[in-house]
Amino acid sequence: MDLATTYLGLELRNPLVAAPSPLQQTPGGVVTLVDAGVGAVVLHSIFEEQVRRELDPEHAETHWFQNPAGPGAPARYLDLVERSAAAVDVPVIASLNGTGSGPWTRFARQAQDAGAAAVEINFYVVPGQFRGEGEVVEDALVDLLLAVRSAVTVPVAVKLPPYFSSLNPVAVRLVEKGAAGLVLFNRFLQPRIDVDTLQVEPVIDLSTSAEARLPQTWIAVLREQVECSLAGTGGVEGAEDIAAYLLAGADVVQCASVFLRHGRDHARQLLADLETWGDRHGFASVAEVRGRLSVPWQVDSKDYERDGYVSALQIARRAYVWR
Repeated sequence: MDLATTYLGLELRNPLVAAPSPLQQTPGGVVTLVDAGVGAVVLHSIFEEQVRRELDPEHAETHWFQNPAGPGAPARYLDLVERSAAAVDVPVIASLNGTGSGPWTRFARQAQDAGAAAVEINFYVVPGQFRGEGEVVEDALVDLLLAVRSAVTVPVAVKLPPYFSSLNPVAVRLVEKGAAGLVLFNRFLQPRIDVDTLQVEPVIDLSTSAEARLPQTWIAVLREQVECSLAGTGGVEGAEDIAAYLLAGADVVQCASVFLRHGRDHARQLLADLETWGDRHGFASVAEVRGRLSVPWQVDSKDYERDGYVSALQIARRAYVWR
């Protein structure tokens, strides 16, 4: 099976993309991932607060944000972009993590000038931080997208959290405002409550295959509803998880946990297994796989969803009823 695909208008040799993680914080780490076969690399995020601090040194950081990289983080990030882009022959994508528009978004242009083939906006926000209507969150996201789009000429993708009052209108609105792609989803980092120490502990657990169902479901819903690239992320442990994302309608699949568990070289195994899977099912290309199980645009979405809901309940009843 030909693994070539297109993402954000960029031609990729395959749909396996390295998602932001500590593994690509150095040019050497990026090179190792690319040598192992990934089709593109999304660098770790530069944070809004890090850029703002450089723009206004007199502005003290808010008490909750401790910058682990210290001063000079934006310069180091641009150096990483430049050296990585010069060292590999696949797209290197910069990641900007923020929730507000403003002068800091011009950093996106610096990343482009350093060699970034695209920019990914990582919009990580807990809706409870906002007061007022749900549109407040949506408007903040759109404003951020418009600010970044005005600063660059390369494609811009938006990495979304799943927690909106209605995701469909948000997705459509973002595409209308210039998003070249949507990345589903940003993981909500849920803290752990320690009942012995009576403390709240921030933790990040590596994802599991079960977590892929939510983004796969929404990719299947959106595939024929929006004209943009779709990237799935989260829950990839084997090639079958990548295949499921493609069948739902993803153009690419971003992975991090699987590399953190098994090493960067595991990309080779994933790609070999994906090709074997495609050959076994008679697929000649990723294009033949993409969206085969997406929700058809012409169906009544309400009836489609209700039918799926009832069917799932019936299956559960047969599986778990006491005998």
